[in-house]
Amino acid sequence: MYRGAGDDTGVTPLIETARPAGAGKTDLAKIAAAAGLAVVLWASSFVAIRGIGHALSPGPLALLRLGVAAVTLTALLPARRPVHVRLSRKAFLLIAAYAVVWLAGYTVALNAGEHHVDAGTAALLVNLAPLLVAVAAGKLLGEGFSRSLIVGSLVALSGAAVIATAATTQRDWAGVLLCLLAAALYAAGVMIQKVALRHVDGFTAIWLGCVVATVVLLPWAPQLVGELQTASAPAVLSAVYLGVFPTAIGFTAWAYALRRMDAGRLSAVTYAVPAASVLLSWLLLAEIPTAYGLVGGALCLIGVAISRRTTHNSAATRTTAPRRG
Repeated sequence: MYRGAGDDTGVTPLIETARPAGAGKTDLAKIAAAAGLAVVLWASSFVAIRGIGHALSPGPLALLRLGVAAVTLTALLPARRPVHVRLSRKAFLLIAAYAVVWLAGYTVALNAGEHHVDAGTAALLVNLAPLLVAVAAGKLLGEGFSRSLIVGSLVALSGAAVIATAATTQRDWAGVLLCLLAAALYAAGVMIQKVALRHVDGFTAIWLGCVVATVVLLPWAPQLVGELQTASAPAVLSAVYLGVFPTAIGFTAWAYALRRMDAGRLSAVTYAVPAASVLLSWLLLAEIPTAYGLVGGALCLIGVAISRRTTHNSAATRTTAPRRG
């Protein structure tokens, strides 16, 4: 969930933009379509990365993906209605921080992790990120630790341990650790983005984030040029696909849905990403997680779901939490 800038009552709303009242069936259908599109595109990214394999190294692949996303989002700017953005130095630094941690760091770590584990297992491990966000929010934002969060954490951690036991080869454990690192970077990026979105709209934050991440990854440009000369056409097209669809269009579709639906309810849709990734990985790559991976992944998802359970009163308390500082 994203925190807004607050109002003169000293109350910080959880949602950056509220859903318009009286949404009709057509609007709800559009919201569902946008959210579903984002989930499918994000799930496909795990499969695309795995399919590229070693044709492109983790750093060069991240550079190409985010560079394509930045160009795509820049091309979409003229289609948007004029938006007046006052980008302060603080706002830019926050965007730059989450761009480095989330867009750049997470992408490189995930690319490296999928050199060792299949797409489904990677998606299951990365989906621990919502739980990490909840824990960080409880510690850093003063939201506290509910019983459901503690229980969910223990269940999810046990799931990660089960997946780790399946890493019997010398390379597999490295993939598990890299995917867990990706989940941690994802969660840290979300926490930073929560603060950044108090100062700038979602589309601008994503667009500038992709631009900053591309600049940060430029040291891999010479290696990317060399690898593009030997990479197969399908591998290059898959990298371009990652930039245009899961990154640019996926995040844009998600922003559309988020503006029109409660963020808490909408975030539950992301639980479908690992399942969709496993299915696509099986259909397109003939890969499925091991039995340990499936059981551990199920425990991870159950743990995340438990951690997100809240009572009506606790939800109301967080929605109207007094602004700090």
